[in-house]
Amino acid sequence: MAMMDKTRNILEGFMEGSFKWALSRRTTFDEEFEEMGRSPSGRRKWIPELSPMANVIVGRCSQILDVSMDELQHNFDSEASNAIKKPSNYARNFLEYCCFRALALMTQVISHPSDPKFRRLTFDMMLAWEAPSSASPPSPKVNKDSTVGLDAFTRIAPAIPIIADVITCSNIFDVLANPSSRRLSFSVYEKYLGGLDRTIKKMKSQTESSLLLGIRSKRGERILEVDGTLTTQPVLEHVGISTWPGRLTLSDHALYFEALKVVTYDKPKVYDLADDLKQVIKPELTGPWGSRLFDKAVMYKSISLSEPVIMEFPELTGHSRRDYWLAIMQEVLYAHRFIKKFQLEVAGKEEALSKAVLGILRLQAIQEMFSSVPVRFEALLMFNLIDQLPGGDLILEILAEMIASKSLDQSNQSRSGSGMYSISAFAILSNLGVVSQGGNDGKLLVGDIVVGEMTNLEKVVRESRQNYKMVEEAQATVDGVKVDGIDTNLAVMKELLYPVTEIGNKVLFLAAWEDPLKSLLFCSVFSYVIFRGWLHYVFVGLLIFMAIFMLLTRFCNQGRPIDELKVKAPPPMNAMEQLLAVQTAISQAEELVQDGNIVLLKFRALLLAIPSQATDRAIMILMLVALPLVFLPCKLILLMLFLEVFTRYSPLRRASTERWTRRLREWWFSIPAAPVLLEKG
Repeated sequence: MAMMDKTRNILEGFMEGSFKWALSRRTTFDEEFEEMGRSPSGRRKWIPELSPMANVIVGRCSQILDVSMDELQHNFDSEASNAIKKPSNYARNFLEYCCFRALALMTQVISHPSDPKFRRLTFDMMLAWEAPSSASPPSPKVNKDSTVGLDAFTRIAPAIPIIADVITCSNIFDVLANPSSRRLSFSVYEKYLGGLDRTIKKMKSQTESSLLLGIRSKRGERILEVDGTLTTQPVLEHVGISTWPGRLTLSDHALYFEALKVVTYDKPKVYDLADDLKQVIKPELTGPWGSRLFDKAVMYKSISLSEPVIMEFPELTGHSRRDYWLAIMQEVLYAHRFIKKFQLEVAGKEEALSKAVLGILRLQAIQEMFSSVPVRFEALLMFNLIDQLPGGDLILEILAEMIASKSLDQSNQSRSGSGMYSISAFAILSNLGVVSQGGNDGKLLVGDIVVGEMTNLEKVVRESRQNYKMVEEAQATVDGVKVDGIDTNLAVMKELLYPVTEIGNKVLFLAAWEDPLKSLLFCSVFSYVIFRGWLHYVFVGLLIFMAIFMLLTRFCNQGRPIDELKVKAPPPMNAMEQLLAVQTAISQAEELVQDGNIVLLKFRALLLAIPSQATDRAIMILMLVALPLVFLPCKLILLMLFLEVFTRYSPLRRASTERWTRRLREWWFSIPAAPVLLEKG
């Protein structure tokens, strides 16, 4: 162990001295261009395929790696596939190769987030990424006003795990970038990295000085956040009718609450987040004497507790303090659920927890920067965001595969020995001095970014984010058509059900034999259909008719907005009538009717074929359901239906049922609601 630590110290000393020497050069870009042309060593040569800015960055990477630019290019040409070396993308892919190799080495130095030159170089890498080729349009002069866009940030930043990860990278950029220009300035970027450096030091200090060290020693826990230390802002713990002020501590394994005594804290209560205790963490309302008035609390319950525990976070206005704690508590809980679900081993467990820890560190840095601006905390935490995204289970599966592959080869070399891949999250925390890796350094593992192509994780995240945008748009239509008042909702429902009620009235009319000729004809035809066993053909015909109707209306109405449903609003009520209506109306019934309207409006949108992915799937499903009914006998269909319902949650089908249930829910949420226009009579 001592020999390994000595070797590591020597390596860190070499790397730190090497890249700091390269970063300490104070020459301007123009001076470096000139030096490339006259450098006798060949290290500062000019690569004709690259833009001037990209040449400078590659030159700096060669200095950091202690490899000539010729050798770097030769290694890239010999190791990269032909697809990556195509002339159309050669410059950008070669630049990525150099940047990722240099970053993998640079991030092994403990103090890299605090180095201003490291911050400048990584930002310059993004600038060069936007204009990598000699054929690129001339880029503006590099200065303090230079900015980078989303694509450059999401490509370079995840190669430095402390700055961003593939899953939350876009959301981090959205928070940091200028809302009007959608560009990120160096001043904000530098402030963000400065905040990261402070949060890292804060976590190290809290972990090393925490009085909970004896409790945490067995699991090597890291202290992520502490609240309630100020007497003016305590955390209140509610258990039954008892309430205690105190201090709340979150580690990467558990919650600890220490009730405040006169001058000291009581023995901490431990609320475990790591073990499988069926934990539930959700927002909760609190108030004096058990009243539910203030939305400022978090409820924790598990099978190990006889009754739920409520943690209240008092503040004068809003509930951002509660929302922040809710997000970071759920992030740790979700990380442990992920570990248990995919049965990750020790190294994989540390990697997953390290990703959660890095996300919380980034959130703390952003919260420090934008303390007065509302931030969606859950959108900046990886496991929280995965839980919200459509297809999140697929993201977790790919993430588990990537973590497992890292765990199989925690060494100082990448798969090819070229250093083309980014460093692991756990190695980053180790290099920052937050954790100790023991006898396995875990550097230069297969990371989340690969030169010149998208990893499976990037692909599924991009697809999921696109689907999430459709879900948000569909949800916006749902929110737009909700109306208040039981009488108004009933009016909307009556209008939506008008075709059904008309058909029902016709059937009732025939069943009443008020027109004997029509009733006899209907009775004869329907009896003959049932007698010949043609009933299922009727249902097949209806399904096919609906599919054809939707398909035809889709083509006919392509590009045209769906017709609004015109509803005659009920007459306005005076004060007494409103009071009587409020007294007689039941809020649960109103919600039920409102939800029923949403269901009907979504079906209306499907039938009228609003151009969307959900409509295409509906058409395909109707056709796929209709065709088997033609060829299978009824008894076989009934048997299959029984088996489908009865074996749905059997051990063999539980996982697939949960997946398909989630798919159906995601598909339903992606369906927009048809618009509603209320017309006053």
